Amino acid sequence: MRPQLKMGGTSYRLNETYAKVGREWKYLYRAVSSRGCTIEFMPSTKRDLSAANRFLKKLIRADHPRLPLTIRVDKHATYPEAFTASIQDKVLPFDCKLRRVKYINNAIEQDHRVIRRRWRAAQCFRSFHTAEWTLEGIESLHMRRKGQVKRLEGRDSVGQAKFVAGLFGISA
Repeated sequence: MRPQLKMGGTSYRLNETYAKVGREWKYLYRAVSSRGCTIEFMPSTKRDLSAANRFLKKLIRADHPRLPLTIRVDKHATYPEAFTASIQDKVLPFDCKLRRVKYINNAIEQDHRVIRRRWRAAQCFRSFHTAEWTLEGIESLHMRRKGQVKRLEGRDSVGQAKFVAGLFGISA
C-alpha cells in the first residue's frame, strides 16, 4: 500500500503507546506527519534506547518521499540520545531539528485513540507476532480511512473496496 500513499508533511511527531500482549504490556511506536498522515509504526517489547534507535532507522527507511525537517517528541529521555546517534550515523539529515515539548503531541495522541479502539475490540493479543500483524492491518485500514491513498477519498466506500480488491488481486 505504501506506493499509493499521498505525501506527508516535513514535520514528524513521534510517540509511543502500549498494548497488552498476553499478560505483558508491549509498546507501539508511531510517527504521524503534521498533516495527520501516518508515516510509520513499529511494535516493540521494550521502551528503551535501542527501540528508539530501531524506530528512527525504520522511519527513515520507510518508502516516503519527504525527509523530516523537525521531529517532535514528548519528554521521554531516550529520544535525544537516539536522535544524536541517528544524526552521527547519517540516518537522519544533519539539518533535522528535535523539539521536545511535553504536550506538543496531542494530535498523535488523538490518532492513537482510533487504533486503540480497534484493538480493544479484539480484547487481547496472544503473541507478539500476532499483535504485530494485526496492528499492521489496523494501521493500513486507518490510513485508508483517513484519506492517505492517492486518488481515493476517505469516505468513498466503493472506491476503497475496489482499491483493496486491486491490492489483493480479487474481483470486487
